[in-house]
Amino acid sequence: MNRRVRKLLTAFAGLMSVTLCFAFIATAQEMATHHHIESASDAIQGNTQQRQDWARARLAKSSRHQEWVDVKYGNRTVKSFVVYPEVKNKATAVVVIHEIFGMSDWVQALTDELAEAGYIAIAPDLLSGMAPNGGGTDELAASNGVGQAIGKLPPDQITADLNAVADYVSKLPAANGKVAVAGFCWGGSQSFRFATNRPTLKAAFVFYGSAPATAPPDSKVDKAALEKIKAPVYGFYAGNDARIGATVPATTDAMKELKKTYDIVTYDGAGHGFMRAGEPNAPEPPAPVAKGDEAADKKAADDYQKALVGRKANLKARDDAWVRWKAILAKL
Repeated sequence: MNRRVRKLLTAFAGLMSVTLCFAFIATAQEMATHHHIESASDAIQGNTQQRQDWARARLAKSSRHQEWVDVKYGNRTVKSFVVYPEVKNKATAVVVIHEIFGMSDWVQALTDELAEAGYIAIAPDLLSGMAPNGGGTDELAASNGVGQAIGKLPPDQITADLNAVADYVSKLPAANGKVAVAGFCWGGSQSFRFATNRPTLKAAFVFYGSAPATAPPDSKVDKAALEKIKAPVYGFYAGNDARIGATVPATTDAMKELKKTYDIVTYDGAGHGFMRAGEPNAPEPPAPVAKGDEAADKKAADDYQKALVGRKANLKARDDAWVRWKAILAKL
């Protein structure tokens, strides 16, 4: 496979990952109680959503200590990726909740980036043990089964997994006992939900995720769940993300009514998934090749320009979000 074809395929995979994440997030609230995902979307799941060459390259260059650990409780074993910061003093820990695409290379690279900022970061594969042969994301990705498996995860199991991982990381010799949580896409909604289940969290960071909701057909903000939140919740949202953006006003009103901290920022021009789509090492949108069809070529050129504008907005949103995120973490 030549370099140009590989670049085109990688760029397409990145675009599809953001598109799919946007599509799947529409069911994130329902999954907390009914656990289903559209079968048509499931069919598109595959290795392209979990593997990014540029993310693996970043991990390979990192000087920080990275390791996989087995977090065990009851009959469950949760495979988790841990990265340690190169700091003198004991550090705050951050539990990273992956997107609906499971334990991707990008999630691991972001975990390493958190460690670079001075925090012990741990990313659990919440699909651990859910594959037919007892594996997790890797096994499921090989058979296009990640999306379906995510949809079948029992909410109580998700909470128990996250609690076990938070307990584990808080007791590490290098940890200071403080634990925050951060999640992206599907994981953003799970981060919000985890804040309702673990009162000792120091903060919950919600990247383009929604608040817990009541069961359909009402699907309204679940005030009873939000009442349990003790930690401040920080939201990071995209201006061009109508589905998630539509949930923010009601969530804001509910959190204000309940006197809970809900501090949000919306990044204009950015799209859903901007923390991944705005990675500086991710491939740029491929330039279109003229095919001789005037209308089709014009559309391709227009789409390309829109993609460039979107990428620029995502790059800025990601940079600005990191500045804000690290500033908040430093105060925990």
